[in-house]
Amino acid sequence: MAEFEVLRQELEHYLNDAEIHAIEQAYLLAKEAHEGQKRHTGEPYITHPVAVATILAQMRMDPPTIMAAILHDVIEDTYIEKQDLVSRFGKEVADLVDGVTKLTQITFESHAQAQAENFRKMVMAMARDIRVILVKLADRLHNMRTLDCLPPKKRRRIAIETLEIFAPIANRLGMHAFRVEFEDLGFAALHPMRYRILKQAVITARGNRQEIMELIDTEIRTSLKKANLPNWKLIGREKHLYSIYKKMHDKHLSFSEIMDVYGFRVIVDKIDTCYRILGALHNLYKPLTQRFKDYIAIPKANGYQSLHTTLFGPYGVPIEVQIRTDEFHKMAENGIAAHWLYKTEKSLFDDAQSRAKEWLKGILEMHKSSKNSLEFIENVKIDLFPDEVYVFTPKGSILELPSGATPVDFAYAIHSDIGNTCVATKLDRRLAPLSTPLTSGQQVEIITAPGARPNPAWLNFVVTGKARSNIKHFLKKQQREESIDLGKRLIEKALRTAGLSLTQTSQDHLDALVSVSGLDSLHHLFEEVGLGNRTALLVAKQLAKINHSPSILAHTDNTPLSPLAIKGTEGIVVTYAKCCRPIPGDPIGGIVEKGHGLIVHVEQCPNLEAHHDNPDKYVSLRWEESIHGDFPVDLRIEILNQRGSLARLALAISDSEANIENINAEEFDGRYFSVSLTITVRDRIHLARVLRKIRNAKNVIRVIRHKTRQKKKTKSTKRTINH
Repeated sequence: MAEFEVLRQELEHYLNDAEIHAIEQAYLLAKEAHEGQKRHTGEPYITHPVAVATILAQMRMDPPTIMAAILHDVIEDTYIEKQDLVSRFGKEVADLVDGVTKLTQITFESHAQAQAENFRKMVMAMARDIRVILVKLADRLHNMRTLDCLPPKKRRRIAIETLEIFAPIANRLGMHAFRVEFEDLGFAALHPMRYRILKQAVITARGNRQEIMELIDTEIRTSLKKANLPNWKLIGREKHLYSIYKKMHDKHLSFSEIMDVYGFRVIVDKIDTCYRILGALHNLYKPLTQRFKDYIAIPKANGYQSLHTTLFGPYGVPIEVQIRTDEFHKMAENGIAAHWLYKTEKSLFDDAQSRAKEWLKGILEMHKSSKNSLEFIENVKIDLFPDEVYVFTPKGSILELPSGATPVDFAYAIHSDIGNTCVATKLDRRLAPLSTPLTSGQQVEIITAPGARPNPAWLNFVVTGKARSNIKHFLKKQQREESIDLGKRLIEKALRTAGLSLTQTSQDHLDALVSVSGLDSLHHLFEEVGLGNRTALLVAKQLAKINHSPSILAHTDNTPLSPLAIKGTEGIVVTYAKCCRPIPGDPIGGIVEKGHGLIVHVEQCPNLEAHHDNPDKYVSLRWEESIHGDFPVDLRIEILNQRGSLARLALAISDSEANIENINAEEFDGRYFSVSLTITVRDRIHLARVLRKIRNAKNVIRVIRHKTRQKKKTKSTKRTINH
């Protein structure tokens, strides 16, 4: 019972005897269940859950949370089951314990996958009850405090996970005290040498800074007393070691540059006094205007509220000052946990709760659109490291986004449907590219179109986890739908040889085909064929067998199948080969590539010819009668090296209604340029018009459509136009 006495003393400060007795019963069960188990330190295992419970008791958490902390390892590590906890302590405590418990009954391929799946389970439990994460954070904090007894490799792994996941979560929930301790303990475990050197340097610098710190302290106190400002408290503020290390590492600053900044905090009783203090300080020292932040008017996403200002102090030294009320200070240190720790200013803590729930709602949306736990945890990591920008909606609402966020991130932050259908943006009422990084204070307007859909290129510049996961989810869904459509068309094409058709095949025969394929549905089979994971001819043969139609079984490689029509709107499962750049009007064929769908080539392309004798991969294709869209074409042009030649060439292309996607010019003998161009055209007729325009441009010597060198030279495969 000795280890329980420290916890009891803490509990007696705020709980009654009946509540403490219930917690003691939980302790007795945990002690019995963990009997004989030892920690790496050599101590009885029960010391760990009691220490976790003590951390939560210091935060004045409610009895069910304290009981869950004491019992948090019993399901995972002992014979106790969840139902035992339900019968003895009720469903609330049992659910909290289960939310913290790791998945131990499942075998995972890798440690990373196991960690990701455990994190996913914890997030699901957090969504039901936020106290789950508080128990988990306290559990991790005690483990970090006793990390020294572990082997170096395991110590590093736990430290990395703490710095990448648990410290950012504590920060996201506004729990500054937890975050600071996580970061410093993680830093010490991950880089012990750097930690020791930096710690010693800080101790040395603290002594050197003493005189100027006292001077600034005296001048600020004198100024605030003269202004007759009531109920304020001034304290010096030091950056913690990991914060110093990160600034040195990320911003390439020297230690002296960081330690030249002097930090102070002023804590007052009312919001009104915060702004009066700010005025007095700006009257005392000149402020650095671009470094002023009003987090009282616009709180951070984790509920943090404070005024931040940077001043030019005596001898020109920079002084960073934070001004906040006592309630804001409690929130800044304890965040979501302050709801239990302090019972005043209930609206403030309700706001923190709602912000945490809003964040969890976003995390749950990411979970729905992530294909697996590893992708989910990567999306969450992105979301956990925001340096905020604050932008305005057209109606004047403020939206907080991570630094580097774009209008696409903004659109998804408002609603997934707005993100999926956005086509353009206005920043401060002016049209701007969707990839433009947003800056604080901008008004952002999103323009949507009913038929629009996400562009895969957006993944190159979005920064929020919500935007990234929604785009990936949409593209995955789009790819599936398009794969199903393409697979169905490929199977129909293969069946025509046997005089069969999917529409005329009975449902029983289709069900038998699905069963033979070992898949769960006909759509899944179409998808597999469309992605190139199965061949249409093999599926058609299987269906012919089921239908007792032998003609397709006698199909030979020399029997031509009717070409499959390409519409140009198939989407991401039909791509156009870069080696030969097919355009409408070109004779075409296709290769079915595993996992990539159908790759369209010009018929004489050697990359296609290599597959002509392979009916499992080669597909005969034709263009639809009416096809719309722009298709890229590579041109090679020789022009005289004279002033204005390139400009006249670009003008000729523009006049022929083509667009230049890429241009590269090389001088090859002093008199001539060889220009490689990628332009977009509608079809071969449009290309012919473009070539005529280029041929007629001044100084053009020769122009050819550049394709992969072909084995057979034909009129239709190479054009050489002499000027």
